[in-house]
Amino acid sequence: MITTYEDAKNKLLTFSLDEECQSFFQKNNLLLELAYSKIFTDEPQQAEELFRQSCEQNPRSLWGVKLAGMLQTKPVPYPTYFELRNFLEIDLNLLINYGKTACADEVISYSDSFFSVNPEVYKYIGRVYWNNGVYSYGKFFLERAKSYFYQDPELHVLLANVYLAEGKPEKAITAVENCLDVLPEYYPAMVLKRKLTKN
Repeated sequence: MITTYEDAKNKLLTFSLDEECQSFFQKNNLLLELAYSKIFTDEPQQAEELFRQSCEQNPRSLWGVKLAGMLQTKPVPYPTYFELRNFLEIDLNLLINYGKTACADEVISYSDSFFSVNPEVYKYIGRVYWNNGVYSYGKFFLERAKSYFYQDPELHVLLANVYLAEGKPEKAITAVENCLDVLPEYYPAMVLKRKLTKN
């Protein structure tokens, strides 16, 4: 039985949303959380209305309005740089883990528009798909990110791990060396290079 906000929020964020959880959000006028629950129960129009009602209470709702609009394939204003940095990866992760792959695909169909606002979006998208085992999408977006955002050291380490998982240690070493060319003291790359070259 849900008795606290933390219980309800944890159910929402651990992909365990149920009617009791939604009822708790509704009874306690937690519009942002209720709006997200509507996203995960395939009710984006209701979600959009709830996000709009909560915009003054929570700036995340401004992003939520755009997210719900995307899921309805409506024209939406471009998200801001910070909305993309703060919320895109989290919400893609939630959609994937709730089994809403078509919804996640709809969101990433806007990736080129997002890139024009925040050039790191390809990395965000690639990382979340890779971490969720959707390796083809993950690799595609990470390699796309490298084409545009080569100076990001974290990106090279992410790609090194992709190549390791594919059984391509030579490519992984090249990615690590590319990282260390960009930032010679980048600790994750230094650790990975030691691991790769100790044999």
